[in-house]
Amino acid sequence: MLEVYIDGASAGNPGPSGIGIFIRGEGHNIRISEYVGIYDNHTTEFVALIRGLEEARRISKELVSIRSDSQVVVTAVEKRYTKNPVYQELLVKALEIADTFDYYFIKWIPSSTNLTADQLARKALIQKKDK
Repeated sequence: MLEVYIDGASAGNPGPSGIGIFIRGEGHNIRISEYVGIYDNHTTEFVALIRGLEEARRISKELVSIRSDSQVVVTAVEKRYTKNPVYQELLVKALEIADTFDYYFIKWIPSSTNLTADQLARKALIQKKDK
């Protein structure tokens, strides 16, 4: 089983945004830190979800556990629905990828247990500022 921890960070709402992804399991320990552009915080979380799912799919198509501290993202994936039209497009893309796995689930976790993904997301913002 792959565990995919995701997080987004925005310097402003909207503002410059970065994502952090930490994947572990099946002999993998992958850390991704990427600047993704100007977004609001929730959109950044959806972008992190999509990127995390894409990376996990490169490794395995079997069992994937997604962990996020974004209640908005977790609820949208669980219900397969969101009212927000901006998030709807991102949710559809995420679900298309998620549905390619044999089995996936998403779980809300407190920020205190999502520190690696959080640090990677913040690192992306710092790296962008240094350029």
